[in-house]
Amino acid sequence: MNPLHHIPTAEDIRTTHEAIASMIHRTPVLSCRSIDAMAGASLFFKCENFQKIGAFKMRGASSAALRLSDAERKNGLATHSSGNHAQAVALSARLLGVPAYIVMPDSSPAIKVAATEGYGARITFCANNQQARESTLEKLVAETGATFIHPYNDYNVIAGQATAAKELLEDTEGLEAVIAPIGGGGLMSGTALSTRYFAPGLKVYGAEPKEVDDAYRSFKSGAIQHNTTINTIADGLRTNLGEKTFEIIQQELDDIFTVSETAIVAAMRLVWERMKIVIEPSCAVPLAAILAQPEVFSGKRVGVILSGGNVDLGKLPF
Repeated sequence: MNPLHHIPTAEDIRTTHEAIASMIHRTPVLSCRSIDAMAGASLFFKCENFQKIGAFKMRGASSAALRLSDAERKNGLATHSSGNHAQAVALSARLLGVPAYIVMPDSSPAIKVAATEGYGARITFCANNQQARESTLEKLVAETGATFIHPYNDYNVIAGQATAAKELLEDTEGLEAVIAPIGGGGLMSGTALSTRYFAPGLKVYGAEPKEVDDAYRSFKSGAIQHNTTINTIADGLRTNLGEKTFEIIQQELDDIFTVSETAIVAAMRLVWERMKIVIEPSCAVPLAAILAQPEVFSGKRVGVILSGGNVDLGKLPF
């Protein structure tokens, strides 16, 4: 596959899906009658918590890694991430037989640090802010010659993330809407593109914690806004949008909903109790939005991307 320097087309997403097939799982779509009754809607959960490394990020990392030349790959792959993307780059590097160099904030969940190390990556810790992540990574890349795979603001990554919604649409009949969580916007922009290409009549929604609502404010104002705090339990959604993801979200989304921390924890608990599956807080944000917006979702058949299940069992919020 050639590297992408443009918004992925339908053909780009199809090609990517074929190329990464051996590096990912085709995850199941589950439903739950009791949650449907509470939501007043028919919900179809695309379970990326069952994906390799426990999150959708494996799709984007493997897509980006496979698009590199042998020369670009030989010195290894590098990234900065608090967890899921770190694991995805580490495993992609291992599968391709090259080293992985990961910068992680010193506040990263212990389970995600341990898993990243388990895939053979060399971890460098930094302070928990964007500037520290980027400057530490820059030094690491200069030292090692590794190639940086951005967590979200990269068309090659977006093309990979788009394959989750592609599978959801192929495996579920009669959907009327699709909803995904928004952090940096890679999953959301990929979800929006696949939905527009492969099921153009559907509504596409995003969901975000109120505490880190940069995407909501950016979408409403038409210009990229930034978060000044990262005070949310949804550790996977603390990042700000990139210009590539923002452009797609601005063009393709119908709306973005924000939810409270209480609503996120309640939705997470609901999935654990009723569906008997492990999801992380970021993953619960779309369900929290559906439950809070009955006027939008009532009576509809809705596809929900469950983004991941890497949760620290020693620090459950309930």
